[in-house]
Amino acid sequence: MTVKPRYCAFVFACLAGVISSGSSVLGPIALGQDRPPNIVLLLSDDQAWTDYSFMGHESIQTPNLDELARRSAVFPRGYVPTGLCRPSLMTLLTGHYASTHGVTGNDPSPKYAEPDSELYNQRRAQLIANLDRLGAIPRLLGERGYLSHQSGKLWEGSFQNAGFTHGMTRGFPQRGGRHGDDGLNIGRKGIEPIAEFVDMAVSEQKPFFLWYAPFMPHSPHTPPERILKKYRNDETPISVAKYFAMCEWFDETCGEVMKLIDDKGQRENTMFVYLTDNGWIQDPASSKYAPRSKQTPYEGGVRTPIMYSWPGKIVSGERAELATSLDIVPTMLAAAGAKTPDGLPGLNLLPNLESGDAINRERIFGESFAHDIADIENPEASLLFRWVIEGRWKLLLTYDGETNRYASTHPRTEKGPQLFDLIADPSEQSNLAADNRGVVADLAAKIDAWYPLKTATTVVTVD
Repeated sequence: MTVKPRYCAFVFACLAGVISSGSSVLGPIALGQDRPPNIVLLLSDDQAWTDYSFMGHESIQTPNLDELARRSAVFPRGYVPTGLCRPSLMTLLTGHYASTHGVTGNDPSPKYAEPDSELYNQRRAQLIANLDRLGAIPRLLGERGYLSHQSGKLWEGSFQNAGFTHGMTRGFPQRGGRHGDDGLNIGRKGIEPIAEFVDMAVSEQKPFFLWYAPFMPHSPHTPPERILKKYRNDETPISVAKYFAMCEWFDETCGEVMKLIDDKGQRENTMFVYLTDNGWIQDPASSKYAPRSKQTPYEGGVRTPIMYSWPGKIVSGERAELATSLDIVPTMLAAAGAKTPDGLPGLNLLPNLESGDAINRERIFGESFAHDIADIENPEASLLFRWVIEGRWKLLLTYDGETNRYASTHPRTEKGPQLFDLIADPSEQSNLAADNRGVVADLAAKIDAWYPLKTATTVVTVD
């Protein structure tokens, strides 16, 4: 890609900006002060919420995550607010909804600017610059003396741009820097960069933050034959067998990271957090995802187990409450004793995780946007769905945003409200809106109160 001078100045103004989220009131860790915990974020990529041994899958073997679950507070009813990788990862960096952090899809729509044109690349840089506006957790942890390492998926420029002190992704505008470049080698080609970083952090006696977001079990599904052969049989389509094997391979790499922490004597002072960025249901007839999974607001797209582990601090066991990835940033910052920015919508769960007390929350919200961002300054232009979960009920409202590519993923044939009883019907087969009009009206009002829209429209009445 040839970078023109005028565009080059714009890129470097955006990507070299210093994030100013306010200095930590606590400051760096003083000599002799109790060191805060290391924090390890394990993040799978394109994995269904059911596809773990500890979640009851009959075939997929995940012994390492099973072990982590045994020593964690586990939220089987965990969610990401947006079921698409880039906005989901940006939520984990900033703690905000996609409609707030501004990265609603994966790419600026090629319908309105030719890919790699000056205008298109200006829009890519402008999306990345949202980190300058909001700040990111690696930089906030850095104010407390943390070293941090990025590996795997990262869409928002280089690891330095996101505030990591160390990492693998070179990022846009460098060639191949769309969503991870060198970082995508982690896991599939071992974890040596992480091992080197942990050695260095331990030797310097610094707390550290690991962002382990490998391109797994994400396609291409190319598992080692030694794992694939476990799942090959006459009853299982090869596309499904490969996906199952990828889930186990990802679990194996998580075990390598966990063993590394143990071998360095860091387990007792390390907080692990686990989730997936968005769901995936394998199409048995191809290498692609099935309907109602990746990119969608259905359970197959947004639900994920969320786990928190910290020996001697967090009470282990299964939790019945709703959890959301929006909670992860304030919870990790609290564990580190770091400053929490004002206005984060998630909850600091640390007091509840330490005491075992129930979380005081009645409902969670989410939103879905098109993969292609029609207007990077107007999230409503690509808004497809908003949803709320309260108790057993999930209400899904459909909007008229533009999809461009991937239109088949979002047929939106049902224009009216969709109401599901997630306890009785977790696969969302029966729309109960017509028999529960009062519930629909109540939940639709709560979605609107969450944040009112300016132009996007939906149907809230039941025929």
